[in-house]
Amino acid sequence: MTVSVGTKVTGKVTGIKDFGAFVDIGNGQSGLVHISQISNDYVKDIHDKLSVGDIVTAVVVGDNHGKIALSIKQAQEPSASHHNKSQNHYHKPAPKKAPSEGFDDLLADFMKESQDRLSSLKKNTEGKRGGRGGRRG
Repeated sequence: MTVSVGTKVTGKVTGIKDFGAFVDIGNGQSGLVHISQISNDYVKDIHDKLSVGDIVTAVVVGDNHGKIALSIKQAQEPSASHHNKSQNHYHKPAPKKAPSEGFDDLLADFMKESQDRLSSLKKNTEGKRGGRGGRRG
């Protein structure tokens, strides 16, 4: 079986290192799933997600002179948490505005929200740095 980038393969985990897992995909071929390609979630310890002997499905993401790079997370269906990954937990989503609002109104609302966020951030930063009235020598 010849594998090409984008091919979905199933294989058996044959070895685990700190940086990833080696997977036997048949026909004497094996590939490496880098630790960053195991899950959409952060993986601190690869042993929490995989064990030798596990059967996994992965997508071929690279083939450099027989060194096959695999991705388990690309073979999985996109999850809801993956779609929300870019949302920062410090910001609340902006409420829906009536479509009749003009550009000036939208800009004014944005500037107010931006100033509120900035002042909140400054308050939190000052608290972490010791704030005002620190030790003087």
